[in-house]
Amino acid sequence: MISEATAERVVGPDPADVLDEQLVRQLSERARAEGLRLTGEGGLLSRLTKMVVESALEGEMEDHLGYARHDPAGRDGGNSRNGTRSKELLTEAGPVQIAVPRDRDGSFAPQLVGKRQRRLSGLDDLVISLSAKGLTHGEICAHLAEVYGAEVSKQTISTITEKVLEGMSAWQSRPLDPVYPVIFIDAINVKIRDGQVANRPIYVALAVTCEGTRDILGLWAGEHGDGEGAKYWLRVLSEIKNRGTQDCLIVVCDGLKGLPEAIATVWPQTITQTCIVHLLRNSFRYASKRDWSAIAKDLKPVYTAASESDALDRFVEFSEKWEKRYPAIIRLWTNAWAEFVPFLQFDREIRTIICTTNAIESINAHIRRAVNARGHFPTEQAALKCVYLAVMSLDPTGTGRQRWSNRWKAALNAFDVTFDGRLSAGKK
Repeated sequence: MISEATAERVVGPDPADVLDEQLVRQLSERARAEGLRLTGEGGLLSRLTKMVVESALEGEMEDHLGYARHDPAGRDGGNSRNGTRSKELLTEAGPVQIAVPRDRDGSFAPQLVGKRQRRLSGLDDLVISLSAKGLTHGEICAHLAEVYGAEVSKQTISTITEKVLEGMSAWQSRPLDPVYPVIFIDAINVKIRDGQVANRPIYVALAVTCEGTRDILGLWAGEHGDGEGAKYWLRVLSEIKNRGTQDCLIVVCDGLKGLPEAIATVWPQTITQTCIVHLLRNSFRYASKRDWSAIAKDLKPVYTAASESDALDRFVEFSEKWEKRYPAIIRLWTNAWAEFVPFLQFDREIRTIICTTNAIESINAHIRRAVNARGHFPTEQAALKCVYLAVMSLDPTGTGRQRWSNRWKAALNAFDVTFDGRLSAGKK
């Protein structure tokens, strides 16, 4: 076999490549001589875009008519060219004026740039990317004007980002795995103007898959305050079940009202586990900052205990030391004890998976940055769109699956043994 490099030395480079390089060199030298900018109106990239788009449109017209320009075949009295019409396109290189060919009977429908299309798709992708990073519509307009010289209205930005709603709907209804070892349910608070600006939760359901990856199952808007109850969570969990998830071993949450009852209805065998990290974090809210390290040290023997009885003994010791100063912390742990103790029956491998919240925290931090940049949202749909864009920007493929733990095989075996083979049975 002759390598490509050897073949090129023997027969020389492809003439088309040589012509392309010569064209680019000529354009670059001309731009430098004329002092052209790279981007913006009249810049080099704008001129190149104009040449490429117009050439492609001319090719589409040839395919449509069945003959090339000036070909005698076009003199038979059938449909033929009828000049051009001017059109301004918004591109990442700036605004570009192009000449769109027309035909006499008006049947030509270009695919590259549709009849009512004013933007090349690359600009749409750029706008959606900037929106996912938390930029407001006004900031995106300013960015496009400053960097690309493109004047884009806020309404155009809104129209572009509205396109993601179809993708969000498809993503929210996509089929799910038949069984998950763990599902975490957490809330992000957003400000929505509904008469007046008020905090509303958006719930994120994040699962650990049987392959040890994370899978964001969906987003659900909640009510202001403590509006959610068993009926609300029954609807959410039933939706997840109807999308294919027939079993879940553990659901980890943070004291969401009505959720344990809904879990027991939808997945009777599933264990409801309070989030240890949230429990610790909520404890610190009641304590002076100077006592945080001491409280954390005294609580560690409780949640690392080998058994429930051992944990209860350690909690009694904690209570005797801190109850006079921080009775609210004691009440917090007492009220959460029923959802806390299931954690103690698991071995170290399963405990590690449940307590490994870095993936959740990184997602939440990314969502909060995007949400906080907007201030508040006019509607629930606008808030959901922002959170969805933030989630998708973490995973452009749309699968949402990234590695959860490097020690997954040991955890998988522990889950399968502890839960009597339900993982293996569910995957079949």
